[in-house]
Parts: sequence; C-alpha cells; structure tokens
Amino acid sequence: MKWFSVVHLLLLAYIIAALTFWWLSLEKQSGIIYNKEKAALTLLVDSADAPKAYAKMHEDVALRRAKRSKQYLGEGLTFLVVILIGSSIVYTTYRFSNQLSRQQHNFMLLVTHELKSPIAAMKLILQTLEKHKLDEDKKKQLLSRCIEESDRLNELCNNILVASKMEGGQYQHELEQCSLTELAQSCYDIYNARYPNRFEAQINANLTVRTDRTLLQMVINNVLENALKYTPMGKPVSISLLQVNNQFLIQIRDLGLGIPDAEKKKVFDKFYRIGNENTRATKGSGLGLYLSKKIMHYLKGDIRLKDNKPQGCIFEISIPS
Repeated sequence: MKWFSVVHLLLLAYIIAALTFWWLSLEKQSGIIYNKEKAALTLLVDSADAPKAYAKMHEDVALRRAKRSKQYLGEGLTFLVVILIGSSIVYTTYRFSNQLSRQQHNFMLLVTHELKSPIAAMKLILQTLEKHKLDEDKKKQLLSRCIEESDRLNELCNNILVASKMEGGQYQHELEQCSLTELAQSCYDIYNARYPNRFEAQINANLTVRTDRTLLQMVINNVLENALKYTPMGKPVSISLLQVNNQFLIQIRDLGLGIPDAEKKKVFDKFYRIGNENTRATKGSGLGLYLSKKIMHYLKGDIRLKDNKPQGCIFEISIPS
C-alpha cells in the first residue's frame, strides 16, 4: 500500500509538472506569434489611414493572443481536473479493494475457525459417548451440548448462505402474517436455554406483523449473539418488544464496554469487527451485523445502534407495522 501511494504521488507530480511545462511552452510560442504578427502589421497598412488601421489591427492581434492564452489555460485546467478525478478514483478504488481483500482474508480465517470449533466439539462429544459408559444424566448433558454446537454451526452456515443469495439477488422472500411477540419470545427462549441466566426479557405486547419470519428471526439471533459476546459474565443481556406510533421496536441491550463513536457506523460494514484482529478475544465472523442491516433494509425496516446508560449498547430493530 505504501509503495503504491508513493508511486501514485510521483506520477501525479510528474503530470502536473508536464502540464505546467506544456502551458509555459505554448504561452512562449503564442508570444512569438504575437511579435511576428505585430511586426508584419506595418507591411499591411495603407499609408493614407495608417494610424487608424494600425490600431485596429494591433487590437485584433492582441485579442487573438489573449484568446489563445485563455484556450491554453482552459484546456490545461480541464485536463488537470480530469487527471485529478481519475487519479482520485483509482486511488480510492485501490484502497477499498486492498481493505476488502484483507477483510475477506480475515473472514476466511475466522469462518474456518468458527466452523471447526463446533465440529471439533461435536466430534469430541460423540467419541466420549462411544468410548465410555455414562449415566443417563451425563448422556443428556452431552447430547444437549452437541445440539447447541450444531445449532451454532447451522446459524453460521445460514448467515453465509443468505448473505450470498441476497448479494446475488437470488433470495426469494416469503411474507407471512406472524406474531412478533411469539417470534421475540422464541428467540429469547432458545438463547436463554443455551446460555442460562444470561438473558432478561420484557415481551408483553401482543403484536403481529406481515414480514419474512425466517429473515427477521435471523436478525434477532445475530444481534443477541453479538450482544452476548461483548457482555461480561454476570451481567445480563435484555430483549424488549414495544410499539411506538406506527413502528414495532425490538430493543436488545447489553452491558459491555460500549462502542466508540468513530466505530458506530462501521459495525454494520461487511466483515468489520471492533478492535485489533491480533488482540481481539471475542469470536465471530464480522458478518452478523452486516447481514442484519441488509435484511432490515430488505424488509423496509431499520436497525440502529445507541448508547446504553450507564454503559453498553442498545441495538434497536424497527419494523413497520
């Protein structure tokens, strides 16, 4: 990246210097033409009205020189503006491509790790069940853990699949009348069973909406999963459902460290994850919030990030009624 910036600036400086040299050369040539035309005026003027004709011809020669100067300057500035715009586009595109390439590389590493972790856990559980004679309670506990890992693997695969289909314009949505209350409660129940004593719920309103149930459930699950990652043990993640005017709001609050203002807009970018990739402790692919934003736009809703007081974040999912 650094060498590209240096070469880019050197080429830009060379082009500007070349344009300046070109303009000075043309101005010099225009001056030579002006002097020659001025010297030739005396040969063209009739002696009877020489002063008057000379003044008129001299004015025409001066106007032609001024016109040439404006033409040279205008063409040069136009060419320079075009060069600067093209240079800016090339540089911006290269930076974006380079950044996206790094993010995709990190994404592949993260997804590989995220896929291998539940597979390895399930394999270990199944090997334990195969090799050891365990009591029924222990078997149920291990099987429950195996189901949790398979659900985690399924959610990650669904995120990747839906993101790919939506970006390719291949996803066919299925709108249906569904109970938003039951959907939010179902998401809460699943995560509360998977992570006991980590969630709180305030889902009292009986609200129904026409939407794509599968996509909306994916959004809620992604935000719950994200909130859980950044909330310290012993502090709850809460989910609430309410109606404000003509919108239904699902609010998911965490008590984590919060998100700096400079990174608030970036959290919905593809593959973006908060913090340094080398020192980050939390797991994830950087795809969940990006996909959630894309889905809510697709469903003509929105997802917003707010500060939670005294600390943490609030992700607010708004669905038109």
